[in-house]
Order: sequence, then structure tokens, then C-alpha cells
Amino acid sequence: RPNAWLVISTALFAKPPYKNLIVNGLVLASDGRKMSKRLKNYPDPREVVDKYGADALRLYLINSPVVRAETLRFKEAGVKDVVKDVFLPWFNACRFLLQNVEKAEREHRLEFRYDESESRSSENYMDKWIVSFAQSLVKFMKEEMAAYRLYTVVPRLVRFIEMLTNWYVRSNRKRIKGETSLDDCLSSLRTLFDVLYTMIRIMAPFTPFLTELLYQNMKPYIKFDSRKSPHTDSVHYLAFPEPNDKLIDGGIENAVRKMQTVIDLGRIIRDRKTLPIKYPLSEVVVIYKDDEFLVDVKMLEGYIKEELNVRSVTTASNREKYGVKLSASPDNQELGKRLKNDFKKVAAEIRQLTDEQLKKFEEEGSIEVAGIRLGSSDIRLSYVFSGSSAAQYEAHSDGKVLVLLNVSPDQSLVDEGIAREVVNKIQKLRKTAKLQPSDPIVILFDVSGSKLSEIVSTHQEYIGAATKKRFVKRAEEKGALGRLLIEEETSIKGVSGSSLHFWIHEESAESLPDFSVSGDLPHCRYCNVAVLRDGAIEYGSILLENPVGKNVIDTLEKLAGQVEILFNLRECKCRLSCPDISLTDSFSSAALHKRLVVVQHVGTGEEALPSLPAMPGPVVPYLNVSNGDSVKGTVFLKNPVNAPVIEISVLKRLVQAILGFQVTRLEAAIAGVSLNDSTKSDEINTALLDVY
Repeated sequence: RPNAWLVISTALFAKPPYKNLIVNGLVLASDGRKMSKRLKNYPDPREVVDKYGADALRLYLINSPVVRAETLRFKEAGVKDVVKDVFLPWFNACRFLLQNVEKAEREHRLEFRYDESESRSSENYMDKWIVSFAQSLVKFMKEEMAAYRLYTVVPRLVRFIEMLTNWYVRSNRKRIKGETSLDDCLSSLRTLFDVLYTMIRIMAPFTPFLTELLYQNMKPYIKFDSRKSPHTDSVHYLAFPEPNDKLIDGGIENAVRKMQTVIDLGRIIRDRKTLPIKYPLSEVVVIYKDDEFLVDVKMLEGYIKEELNVRSVTTASNREKYGVKLSASPDNQELGKRLKNDFKKVAAEIRQLTDEQLKKFEEEGSIEVAGIRLGSSDIRLSYVFSGSSAAQYEAHSDGKVLVLLNVSPDQSLVDEGIAREVVNKIQKLRKTAKLQPSDPIVILFDVSGSKLSEIVSTHQEYIGAATKKRFVKRAEEKGALGRLLIEEETSIKGVSGSSLHFWIHEESAESLPDFSVSGDLPHCRYCNVAVLRDGAIEYGSILLENPVGKNVIDTLEKLAGQVEILFNLRECKCRLSCPDISLTDSFSSAALHKRLVVVQHVGTGEEALPSLPAMPGPVVPYLNVSNGDSVKGTVFLKNPVNAPVIEISVLKRLVQAILGFQVTRLEAAIAGVSLNDSTKSDEINTALLDVY
């Protein structure tokens, strides 16, 4: 019929009857035969949709030969792969983003809002790379959709998701989780939000249901321009994003691609030598003839060190310096079939090829041996070492870049690897106990075996920092403990004749810091809060005014709002009560001052609250601020109890908000420490040990 239309239209009007003609192929059963109800040789489409979702089925078909007018052998496993390879990593990246946005808001008392019109000024190289990569994807998608090449979309999308989850999120996890600085954390969160928001809009026509779900989760954090986006109820009301060529940087994308090549080659060496990534190595050497390549590698060496777990990155253009030479061997199967009787003679000469001859072969891709022209598929190249390098390094190459890993044993690095293995065991145990990272716990341990005992003792501080919990030898723990959550006795690979025993306890009220007050009480009225959640108790404090006499919390609605933000309870229905006074819709802040508010989930019974130590002040450390006598306020330096200490930059902004004018210098004496713009977070933390 289309051919008939074409003939008639050309004859009558001298032009085709359509601008684009879309012809789909046939969908066959997995055995290659026509789908038949009688044979029942295909899965029920309704069951496939119920099991994997309509979006997965749609994307599977878009990525199939059907849209190229070819036949498709339908396989349910292909739909499952779309969920596994595309949807789950994509969804998990969005979930990870929003979890850390909420964490940043809670810990730093800020409101995160994404504004697409704001300039994207991150100086971080990986931020620039993923934004450039995302804009390149937008440009590619528009071009391919305009040409009706729908089948090219999914492969590029899968590659982008791999870059996003396996490279950007993985390499910047500490930044996103706020383990560096607040500014760095916010920069990474804005970048990830921007990339995912862009991705949701470009994929909305292909996966309408999943994109709508993700959009609704992200929407509360988006600041819309009503002129550009008058209707924001659904992602399908939003315009398709336009590519921003100014944000596309081919140089950055190439530099990161080089870094990825080095890391991939290093991982292959580790796999070949059975060296797990948790065991550190002393050095990786990158050898390449192009100086620009080596400059890019050095610029991103921090990521290479982290991903390969090496101490240093060395670049070189001369492999002879490390005693590396090329060696050749024949592909027996390929050449044996083709050469038959001549194979033995040619194979012998291949093994005699010199390093110079093999360099030329590597560059040109072919070489003549015994009068026969051989290609890259006929000869296998490998690297051999001479001298001391033979026992020191292991090599691998992709034909252009040569990577050497120093695999010589070093006892200090081996011990560090064992300490990492201990951390891994603890994290798995926490996962088995279904504990959340924020759960207040104490980890006790006991060691048998002198070697393992020495390693754990030496790296005890590192293990505690890596798990972000108190890590104490059981015999040395003198304080009271909460209930035992889980225990395990295990062995550590690489240390024979030794074992580790772990006990994970709830952190009891008595093991919390001493709440004695050194100096003045807070200027502002406050109350302490205990949240009962999943059998555990979380503690924090809320200011009932700040500065004095302003922003007063005197209604249940205001108090509940502060509790929701502080403990991330937005999705939970909770009941607030105070053992000493009745919390009605409105109350006196003076009556609630210094008292304890108990928070429980609606639907749970009245849980008995453990006896608490005397609390003459807030359960979190604080700092009083004033501009003389006219304005007085209070700043919590960490809140809730298990939150990290705030950065100086955050403290400065909070003081500015309280006093109402620009602060150029901060000086507040805490236990003899003067806080100013150059003060480090660990100095505040040290000072807080004596003052609450």
C-alpha cells in the first residue's frame, strides 16, 4: 500500500505523500516461528507487563530490530535485562541523590533548591565531565529522534547510566554524602540533580511511568520559572530540554575517557593476579607516547589512586626504562587452520620477532613473516620484563596504553588491606542486622592471634572512622551498653590461626556524652527530643526561639515541623508527647523549656523510655552568640547527637542569620580554642569534648 501511495502521489503532485514512513518488522516467538495461540509459544503480554512494567516492554521493543523493519525473536529475558541494566541503576541513582539531599538539609539546617536558570559554576573536573556528557546525550537524542532512529537511543542511554552510576556517583560518593566540605557536597548534589532531571525529561516519551515517578520524587526540590514552565504537575507537561553547547567540553570528556582506560587496565591486572581492590598497592605506572595523554592522567590521578587503591601514579613515555619488551606468540587455532603444513615454520619465526619489529606491527596492524602477510588476529602480543622489574611489576595494555602495577609485597600495605577486610566484615554484619547508617550503635571486638591483634590495634582509629561508629575492644569498654543487636565470630583471610569476635550494641543513654554544662546555659529556650524508631532511640535538641524572643515555637504544628526536619520524618506519621506537660495545639514555650519531648510512630504502643541521665542543658553542643546586648542567640554545633560537627562556613551563615548582618570575622572562645575563618573542623570537634 505505501508503494501505491508513492506512485499515485508522484504522478499527481510530483512529490511523496508523506514526510516520514515508519515501517515495523514482525515480532516472532523465541523459536523463530510466528506467535500462535494454539502453540502457546509466547508469554502472555499482560503477565510480562505485570511482572516488569509497561516501560520495560516498550524500551525493549524500541531497542529491537522491529523498529528497523526487521524481525524480532521475542524473549522475556530481554525485558528483564532492561529492568536490571537500565531501570534499577537509574532508580538507585535518584534514590541515592534524594537521600543525601535530605541528609544535607537535616544536618546543616538548609533548604536545598535546584534552579535550572542558575549558572553551573562547579570547578570540580568530574562535575564538568558528567554535565558535558549529559548535554552530549541531549544533543544526540534530539538528532536521532528527528531522524526516527529510535533504536540508537537505548544503547547510548545504557552507556550514560553506566557512566553516571559506575563512574560519577562511585568516584564522588564521599562528596555527595557530605564527607568533604559543605560547599563541595552542595556542588556535587546540584550536579547530580541537574543530570538526573535532564535525563528524566529526555526519557519521558520512552518511559512515561518511571519518569513520572522519579519526577514527582524530585519535584519538591525544584524551583520552577512560571514563564518557561507554567504547568509543572507532570513531567509530561515540561518541554524537552535543549542542549547547551557551552557546557559540552570534548577535552574534558576525552581526559576522563583516558582516566577510565587506565583504571580498567589496572583492574584487569588485579583480577589476573587475584589482588582484591581492598588491598592497597604502592604504585601504578602509565606509559604512553603522547605527552598530552600523560598530562590528563596526572590531572586526574586522585581518582586513579582511589579506584585502583594505589599510593602513587607515575607517568612515562619510555617503556624501556622499566625493562618492558614486546613478545609475540602465534594464534594456534587461527593460523593452524589457515597455514596447515606451513604453520610450524611461521610459528617459530613469530616467536623470534624482535621488539622493534613488534612495535612496527603494533602501529601498522600487519607484518610479513616467512613470506606470509599476518594481521592482528594472527599474532598475540604480550609484555615481558627484564632485570629487577620482572618480579616487581605486572603489565597490561589495550594496544596503545601500557599500564604497570607494582605488585611486590609490602607488609604495611598488606596490613592495611587486612584492616579494610575488617571494615568489610563489620559493614556486612550491620547489613545482616538491618541497621541504618544513622542508627546509634557501639561496635565491640575481641581478637585471638597476636598478628591480627597487632593489625587491628594499629588500625583501630581507621576502622572506627571507616564505620563512623565507636570501635572499642570489649575488655576496655567501661560504660553502660544498650541491648545486643547482633554478634559474630569470624576469620580474616590472609591471617591464619586468628579470629575476630564482634558485638554490636545499641548506644545506651548512659553511653552518651556527659551533659554537664561548662559555662553559660543557652541564651535561647530549648527542649530535648527523643525519637523512638525501630527499637532504637535518637536524641537531638530544638531551639524554641532564636534569637531570644523571635521565631518562637509555641504550637504543636511548628514543633512537629522542626522534629520532621531534624530527624527526617517527613514520610512518617508521628505522635509527640511530653511526660511533664500536655502538648496541645498551642502551648507556652516557657513551659516546654528544658523538658524532653518523646516522638513515637502513630500505631505503635506506648514504649517505655529508658531512664536518661540528668540533662541541665541541650543534649548537643552549642555556642551562644550576641552583638552586645541587643541580639542574643544560640547555635547548635551538631544536631542530632550522631550528626557530624558543622563546618565553619555553616557556622558563619547561621550566626549571620541570627544577628541579621554580614559577619566578617568569627571569634568565640571554646575551651581555649578561638574560632575564625581558618579554623578546621577537627579543632571544633576537639574543643567540643569538654563543653556541652
